[in-house]
Amino acid sequence: MNSAADNPAYLDLLSDPVELTKALIDFPSPSHEEGAIADAIQAALEALGGVEVIRRGNTVVARTHRGLGERIVLAGHIDTVPIADNVPHHVEGDILWGCGSVDMKSGMACYLHAFAALCNSDDLAFDLTLICYEAEEVAATYNGLAHLEQDAPELLQGSLALLGEPSGGIIEAGCQGSIRVKVTAHGTRAHSARAWLGHNAAHDLAGVLTRVASYEPRTVTIAGCEYREGLNVVGLTGGVATNTLPDEASLTINFRFAPDRSLDDAKQHLEDTLALEDGLELLYDDAVPGALPGLDAPAAQGLLDAVGGKFRAKFGWTDVSRFSTLGVPAVNFGPGDPGFAHKIDEQCPIGQISSVADTLMAYLSGASSASA
Repeated sequence: MNSAADNPAYLDLLSDPVELTKALIDFPSPSHEEGAIADAIQAALEALGGVEVIRRGNTVVARTHRGLGERIVLAGHIDTVPIADNVPHHVEGDILWGCGSVDMKSGMACYLHAFAALCNSDDLAFDLTLICYEAEEVAATYNGLAHLEQDAPELLQGSLALLGEPSGGIIEAGCQGSIRVKVTAHGTRAHSARAWLGHNAAHDLAGVLTRVASYEPRTVTIAGCEYREGLNVVGLTGGVATNTLPDEASLTINFRFAPDRSLDDAKQHLEDTLALEDGLELLYDDAVPGALPGLDAPAAQGLLDAVGGKFRAKFGWTDVSRFSTLGVPAVNFGPGDPGFAHKIDEQCPIGQISSVADTLMAYLSGASSASA
């Protein structure tokens, strides 16, 4: 039988989730370099027996087929941002430090552990799909979950999907949609001492800049979750020299919208708000829909009971939107403060890893609903 002693790439999925988190952190896996950690996860899942294991690129999927009526999807990404001298892990007091400790190897450890502990257990209350996917921290074209959504959407189907993004150990429901556009103006270069011989492209952006700055965003409550919209200029470019009128200037604008707006509605609202003057160009750089909270799904009730009814809206966009697009209710649920994601001092409270793992086990075994 394999063990960590005779195989340094061995992962013990039944070990304490804190220890499993440490082991995952110590597999360096920046985006596009997930091969080693995917190999280890695949081998550990195949060793469980009685489950279907699928490998696509560096995305690993495992499924039970116990005929339990409902299916819960546990999903998380196995890549991290580039390492910044923060691997291997270390522990200070009750805090676990290391790249991925929050985003999101602690959440992945909780999900892997729960799947391994319950997949062949009589206590399992739902069939399970576990998705460990690559390349979340880079452009969507590489995202392993997006590839499954496009090529094998049946693997994402379930009564409820949980995404192990850091949420402080409570449910963060749904997510905001996001649109990013570039507004460009064109002019004619001229020496600033002879400005009448040219046309200043930057000045043509004054109107749209003013409209964005004066925009009053909505606050929307959906199923008890409060989503705050936002419209902001997040980038400005232009200028040739300090004595020259620019012949091109642009604004990059980001609209974060509540999930009660469809993507088409949000685009129309954005264009109406910008009200671009003639001659300005609008280019869509990115546009993704939001996801409704999903807390009204029957399968979500047990999870709500397990966390003591604690939930809040998710600010920002996450891959729960991919499930929502397919009609699968989805929530974010994982340990750690998302404010530490991508930071050199990325860290996660050890107690929160244990708490999320215990909550997940109670939910998936039906214990939380039985005691509610």
